[in-house]
Amino acid sequence: MTLELGGKSANIITKNADFDKAINQANLSLFFNAGQCCIAGSRTFVHSSIYDRFVEESAKLASKIKLGPSLETSTGQGPLVSKEQMDKVLNYIAIGKKEGAKQLTGGKRWGEKGWFVEPTVFADVKDEMTIAKEEIFGPVKCITKFDDLDEVIHRANNTSYGLGAGVMTESHSEANYLIKHLRAGTVYVNCYNAFSAMAPFGGYKDSGIGRELGE
Repeated sequence: MTLELGGKSANIITKNADFDKAINQANLSLFFNAGQCCIAGSRTFVHSSIYDRFVEESAKLASKIKLGPSLETSTGQGPLVSKEQMDKVLNYIAIGKKEGAKQLTGGKRWGEKGWFVEPTVFADVKDEMTIAKEEIFGPVKCITKFDDLDEVIHRANNTSYGLGAGVMTESHSEANYLIKHLRAGTVYVNCYNAFSAMAPFGGYKDSGIGRELGE
C-alpha cells in the first residue's frame, strides 16, 4: 500500500540565488493550482541579505496574478475546489493576521461567483505560527528569513511533514549541502514541480508511506 499525502514544503532562497529566477520559482511553487498542491512550496525561507527586496517583489508579483475561470487561457489562478475549502483558507488567513504575521497582499474572497481566494502573501512569519505549521492547501505564501544554512536546515526539517523542498542557489556546494541534509522525498534545485516517471515520488513522516513512479 502506498499513501501519498500532504506537505508543508520548505522553499529555500539563498543569498547566492539568481534573484529573478528565485522570485518566479517561489511564485510558481506556491500559487500553482491555486495552492491546491501537496508539494507546494508553502514555507519560503529567504536569506536575510535579500529578504526585504524579496518580500516586496513577491507581493508585487502575487498582486498581478489574474483570477478567473480555469479554462480561460488568460487566467493565472482559478477557484478553490469548494466553499468548504475556501472558508478553511480564509480562516487560516485570519489566524495568520491574529498571530502577528504581516499580510502584504490578498487575504479576501474574490468575486461573488465561484470559490476564489486572492493570492495572499505573508511576511515575517514565525515557525511557531499556525500558518507555518499546518497545510493550508490554498494560495497563501508564508515568507520567513534565515541567516545560515545549518539554521535553515534545522527549521526546514522541524515539521511533521517531509514531502518536498526547493533550493534556489547558483552555488554547487551550497546545493549539495542542502540536498544532503533536507529530510524530504524530493528536493528541487533551481526549479519546482518538475516530475519524471523515472524518478520516485513520495514523502517522509506524515507526508505518506512508500513511493510511486520510478520503477
